[in-house]
Amino acid sequence: MAEAEIKNTTIDPESEFLASKRTNGNEWEIFKENVRPLKRGRNVNLLNHALKSHTHTHLKKSILQHRRKLIEAIDEYQGDDPLLPWLECIKWVQEAFPPGGDSSGLVVIYEQCVRAFWHSERYKDDLRYLKVWLEYADNCFDAEVIYAFLDANGIGKSHSNFYVSYALHLESKNKFKAANQIFELGISRNAQPDDKLKAAYRKFLAHSLARSTTAKDDSVEKVAPSRSFGTVLGNRENRSSLSTLTTNCDLSAKNDRIRAAPFSIYKDSAATGETDPHHPDQSHSWHTLGARADRNKENNPIPGRWESFKVPQRVGTRAGGATPSAFIPVFVDEECQDSQSTKEEGPKCTSLKIKQDDDKELKRETELLRKNPLRNFPQNSLPR
Repeated sequence: MAEAEIKNTTIDPESEFLASKRTNGNEWEIFKENVRPLKRGRNVNLLNHALKSHTHTHLKKSILQHRRKLIEAIDEYQGDDPLLPWLECIKWVQEAFPPGGDSSGLVVIYEQCVRAFWHSERYKDDLRYLKVWLEYADNCFDAEVIYAFLDANGIGKSHSNFYVSYALHLESKNKFKAANQIFELGISRNAQPDDKLKAAYRKFLAHSLARSTTAKDDSVEKVAPSRSFGTVLGNRENRSSLSTLTTNCDLSAKNDRIRAAPFSIYKDSAATGETDPHHPDQSHSWHTLGARADRNKENNPIPGRWESFKVPQRVGTRAGGATPSAFIPVFVDEECQDSQSTKEEGPKCTSLKIKQDDDKELKRETELLRKNPLRNFPQNSLPR
C-alpha cells in the first residue's frame, strides 16, 4: 500500500533531475552568475551546450569554427536582405557566448554591422538595424556619442525606441533637462509606437516629481531646529520651558564671548633692542627726499651695444653637410597603412577582420571600440 502511494506521488522537476544522476544539463546551475541576461530570454539547451565549452576544449574550438563560418556566410550572401546574415550571426554569438566579454567578438561584430549600412537609405528606418545600434551603445562607455550620431544622420528617428533609450541614458547621467527635451522631440516627430513613448515620458515625469519632493523634504529637515532626546513639544509648558532655556543659553554664550576678549602682553623694547610700537622709527621717514642722484640711482648703468658680444664657436668644419639631393624619409606605420587600404576596398572586406584576429587582438579592438565607438567612421559623418 505504501509503495503504491509513493508511485502516485508527483516528483518535482528538480528532485527528478537529481534522482536521474545525469552528468550533463546542469551547467546552468554552475555558471549562472556569469550569464548575461537577454531581453528575449535564452534557450536552456543551447545555454547548457555553450557553458559546457568552459571545461571542454574540443567544444570551444567547434564554437569558434562555427562563428567563423557565420562570418564567411555574411560575405557570401547574395540575397535581397544583406542585413539578415548579420542579425543571425549576432543572435548566435549572444547565445554561444553567454558571459559576453571581449573574447566573444560581439562588440566588433556590432561595430562592423552598423558601419556597413549607416549610409544606406534602405535601413535608416529599419527597426532591426536600430536595435543593433542600441545594443552597440549598451556595450560602450560613451553611448551619448552614438545617440548623437544617430540623430545627426537621421537613423531610427521615426521609432520611439530611439528616443526612449536616449532619454533614459541621459537620465542615468543626471541630465534631466536634456532627457526631457529628447522625450518632447520624439513626441513632436510622432515617433511610433506613440503609446510606448508617452508612457515612458509619464514615468519620467513621475520620477522628476519624486526627486523634487525629496529635495524639498531634505531642505526642510536641514532648516528645522534640533532638540535633545526625550523633549516633548506637545503641551504649552514644555514649549515655553524650551524657549526659556534657549534664551538663557544665548545670554550665557554672549557673556562668555565678552569675558573672553583678548588682552595685550607687555614686551620690553629696551631688552630686545626693538623700538616701541607706539613710537615708530623716524630714521627712514619721508620728510627728506634726498638729492636727484639718490633718487635716480637705478638709471646709473649705461647700456652697451649688443653687437659687441659674440658667442664663442668651436673651431673646425661641419661634417656631413646637407646636399641639395638630401631628403628626410617619412615613417609609415604598417597597421595604419593596412587599415587605410581596408577602408578603400569597401565595407565588405571589413567583416573578414574577426576571422584573422586572435584573442589578444580581438580584446584590444573591443577595448578601443568601447572607449571610442566611432573610431572607424569617416570624419565627415560624425556630429559637429
